Amino acid sequence: MALEHASMLALRKPWGSTDLAPWSAAADGGGAIGELWFQRGGAEAPDTALLLKLLFTTQALSIQVHPDDAFARSIGLAHGKTEAWYVLSAAPGAEVALGLKRQLDAAELRGAIADGSIAELVQWRPVQKDDVIFVPAGTIHAIGPGLVIAEIQQSSDTTFRLFDYGRQRELHIDHAVAVAEAGPAQPQPAVKPLTDARTLLVANPYFILERIELPPQSHWQLQAEHETWLLVIEGDARIGPVNARLGEAVYLDAEHATLSAGSHGLKGLVAYPAAEPSRNILHQRDAQDLQPPLSRPLLQPDSQTAMAGSRPRSMEARP
Repeated sequence: MALEHASMLALRKPWGSTDLAPWSAAADGGGAIGELWFQRGGAEAPDTALLLKLLFTTQALSIQVHPDDAFARSIGLAHGKTEAWYVLSAAPGAEVALGLKRQLDAAELRGAIADGSIAELVQWRPVQKDDVIFVPAGTIHAIGPGLVIAEIQQSSDTTFRLFDYGRQRELHIDHAVAVAEAGPAQPQPAVKPLTDARTLLVANPYFILERIELPPQSHWQLQAEHETWLLVIEGDARIGPVNARLGEAVYLDAEHATLSAGSHGLKGLVAYPAAEPSRNILHQRDAQDLQPPLSRPLLQPDSQTAMAGSRPRSMEARP
């Protein structure tokens, strides 16, 4: 059983930002922060199936691809990396790239990586706040500047770069060619209302991603039978003994907790490993006898944002 205020690990990236407001107060004089990883507290906490993170982009990320489970295991890794993005904010004209404009065979893809023409072949598309993008393993993709994105993914840091805009970081041509589906991306799944409070955003064999929208001062029962992450993207809430504000996350496992939305309501992302959405994860309840009242001042989170000196123990090494 677990109910924890997630801690955050900040990772410096050349495409990151020095201003993470309003999502985080994290700052670092050593360079731009590109990613905030949410983590369980304590060195003895078991590894999680999913990784939740925030991305902050002022430049385009590398053009890249992730392996599926089969390829990952063939090179000694535990599993591959399928992911989904939720756009928290987008500057005018912000774009992401998903798939290629046309189908390439392996030799054509290898040549496009070698001469840099892959940068002209990726299919860019505009995005705006609250857009959802599903990125199955094997999909060539990139994220442009001017975006804040919440990402949920299999818990892996395995990335094969095809193009990096002259940043002099390693490319992974052989592995990228081996795993990439070098053609147009698959159609995006349609979002699906589940209840008045729940919307299914992404369903795949590795995880479910939902959005919940709860009225101000409403009270709910959150039934997290297995690993469950809740990220606050608007408003605030009290979840059991934990207060969660904008940009903060709560981890639950085998817990039934009271969830009380704040005075401005709660909009959040909920993710858990499953192939189908849970039927019982959220139920509204009466306000009577719920203590402590949400009108109490929110507590500061116990966890601190740490700067990354090395990867967390649960992450696979990047080739």
